[in-house]
Amino acid sequence: MSEVFEMLLFIVLFVLSLSLFACFYRVIKGPSLSDRVIALDSIGINIISITAVLSIWLHTYAFLEIILLIGIVLFIGTIAFSKFIERGVVIERNRNR
Repeated sequence: MSEVFEMLLFIVLFVLSLSLFACFYRVIKGPSLSDRVIALDSIGINIISITAVLSIWLHTYAFLEIILLIGIVLFIGTIAFSKFIERGVVIERNRNR
């Protein structure tokens, strides 16, 4: 791998790390619950991006399964948070029989 490409990957990792910390700040100081959910979703996307860049940098395909798992868990978490914001519960139980 060329030296310029390695420097570019390092810069990308640095920028993604800054973005990750900005999202952490938004989770802590978010003005509303929906802003915090969006920030958590952005944190997951940043983690996926960092993992993909590390996979390129280390010349391995081993991290691709991890990226898929993070994406699936992120999707399920976003749906659960959305249901909680909308209805106040994640799992609805029908007690009327």
